[in-house]
Amino acid sequence: MALPRNCKRISLLERVISAERTIPADFTEPIFAIYHNDFISIIGADPEATVALEAKHPFAHEAGVYIPNDESVFVTSNKYLPSGAAKGKIVVSKLSRDSKGNWTRHELSTGVRMGNGGINYKNGILFCDQGSGNRLGGLVYMNTQPPYATTVLLDNYHGRAFNSVNDVVVSADGTIWFTDPIYGYEQGFKGMPQLPCQVYRFDPETSDVRVMADGFGRPNGICFSPDEKTVYITDTDSVHGDGTTDPMRASTMSVTPHTPSDSFSRRANAVRYAFDLVERNQSPFLSNRRLFAMADVGIPDGIKCDLKGNVYSGCGDGVSVWNAGGVLLGKIMIRGGVANFCFGRKGEMFLLNETKFWVVRVAKNVQGALLHGMGIKV
Repeated sequence: MALPRNCKRISLLERVISAERTIPADFTEPIFAIYHNDFISIIGADPEATVALEAKHPFAHEAGVYIPNDESVFVTSNKYLPSGAAKGKIVVSKLSRDSKGNWTRHELSTGVRMGNGGINYKNGILFCDQGSGNRLGGLVYMNTQPPYATTVLLDNYHGRAFNSVNDVVVSADGTIWFTDPIYGYEQGFKGMPQLPCQVYRFDPETSDVRVMADGFGRPNGICFSPDEKTVYITDTDSVHGDGTTDPMRASTMSVTPHTPSDSFSRRANAVRYAFDLVERNQSPFLSNRRLFAMADVGIPDGIKCDLKGNVYSGCGDGVSVWNAGGVLLGKIMIRGGVANFCFGRKGEMFLLNETKFWVVRVAKNVQGALLHGMGIKV
């Protein structure tokens, strides 16, 4: 079967013999790399990746929260040093699409000071605020309309400051799950860590906050499978906040079966894990931790599922896609890598590539599980 010009089928030999590889390390144009035939049904007959916005400084690093009502995507930058500034900063931007498909960017002034991951929450956005200096970080709710008012939902674990709250997801039961690595301390804007690098669950109804998983080097991305029986968590321990890397440390994803309670290109490899969510005395616990996948280029940072249970993660060469069994189906290869991304309307993805914001067209039946699970129509 003939493939579109921007697609490349990866042969069996190319997967195991270095000399057979045909995609150069310094590729420039986006490539849809097909490792398994099932990836064709995901990208469709005419996949396309285009740069919708570009800036001189990095603006598109994390969050990636799509708001269907006004066709906008909210993003956070990585920490950077503006020209002439004395210290680095992180900015929140609103990217808006008009009726003709043109995008514009507006840098916002908000109460989210050192933002990172984010998610749709009620009628606004729930941001991970890493905090800075003596200012506590945590979970901050922000309105999506001017003046973008913010409310702190959580800023400590029983009196101890979080390290650098990184990524967040909301369960169908209304509880909020988030990761907390030490990148803020390593990047020089947070004090000495007071807690291990862990994964937490916060119940806004009862104000109960609990540690759900430990044993991570640097827990990063987190998401649920569409049926919420599995939790995927990435560990980016191989990349440190000071820019150094250690390929001997984790760059993987774990998976945890989950049953809701009734109530950069320089990046080294990272791991995804999975866990089972079980209930004991009407309380949820994670069990049966297992390795799900390891990124072959860069770290798996942001992570999300589509409605069929396929797992997508931003990596050092773009977005990699695995099926629920951990088989690599293919990649949307973007030079410089993708830290995070989000799904838009059916058949659409938005990729964050630091100084570039990409709009990707895939098969029309592909839809992200997150917005669908929250009852948000796209």
